[in-house]
Amino acid sequence: MAGHATVLEDGSLISRLDRRLLQLEQFLALISGFAVFGLMVLAVVSVSGRNALNAPLPGYVDWIEQAMPLIAFLGVSFVQRSGGHIRMDIVISRLKGRALWLFEFLSIILILILMLALVWGSWAHFDRSFDFGAPLWSRDSSIDIGIPIWPAKLLAPVAFSVLCARLVLQAWGYGRAFVLGLETPPAVPLIQDAAAQAAAEAEQYEGRS
Repeated sequence: MAGHATVLEDGSLISRLDRRLLQLEQFLALISGFAVFGLMVLAVVSVSGRNALNAPLPGYVDWIEQAMPLIAFLGVSFVQRSGGHIRMDIVISRLKGRALWLFEFLSIILILILMLALVWGSWAHFDRSFDFGAPLWSRDSSIDIGIPIWPAKLLAPVAFSVLCARLVLQAWGYGRAFVLGLETPPAVPLIQDAAAQAAAEAEQYEGRS
């Protein structure tokens, strides 16, 4: 399962790069959030038009299809940075020190290999759809109102490329922790136990009050 994690920061090069990449990840996550809000607005407009005027929003399903990559992909690197993806902690929670960093390093490398393959495949999928010589630069379009599909297809390799950059940074962080024997390395998510989670939540609520 996914646990709460914290990412430490210091003045090292890897930490500075982590903060720079985080700015991009937060921007992409913000766009994803706006996409969710936009779909809510479209739903209200479509339902209101259907009930009040018997005229739902034209191409409602087409716009949903266009927005899905925004919602599904743009925030994936931000969640990876914070350690929020689903993971099995039954075994890894028992590891400490270099054994833990080695396991995390190997896991990140395997994920990186998969994501590089997905970048290559999703870019090829976009390339088949994009054409400078075609109307609206598109070889295909949505079924209902003919929206070009290539912008949505481009989002996948872009978001996956950002995730690959995050994975490279985390592989560096875990590898550095393994070699140097660090207890709390920067720029990688450090999964908190139940006691640390409770303390962090208590501190957060105290700050709000």
